[in-house]
Amino acid sequence: MDQLQKENLLSSLREQLVKDQSWPAVYMFKLIFPADNRTYALVRNIFPEESRFFDKHSSKGNYVSVTVKELMLSPEEIIERYRKGFAIEGVIML
Repeated sequence: MDQLQKENLLSSLREQLVKDQSWPAVYMFKLIFPADNRTYALVRNIFPEESRFFDKHSSKGNYVSVTVKELMLSPEEIIERYRKGFAIEGVIML
């Protein structure tokens, strides 16, 4: 996904979050990435310690799917998390 596509996606997400959600609210992030310690550590650093992490490894162990639940105060906080996730090579944010 190129930068323009990412920004369009984030703009659409922001509009949806403003329209459909009251704040603060618990938000659920979903990420998929290669199962290596470096990438996992980079993903963990996006979120504060109090976030709840749920990991699931693929059947062959090549990938890990992570669900993160966090209390977010505004749509802008969510958008910032997505930007940080997009910056990590190999990470797909759903």
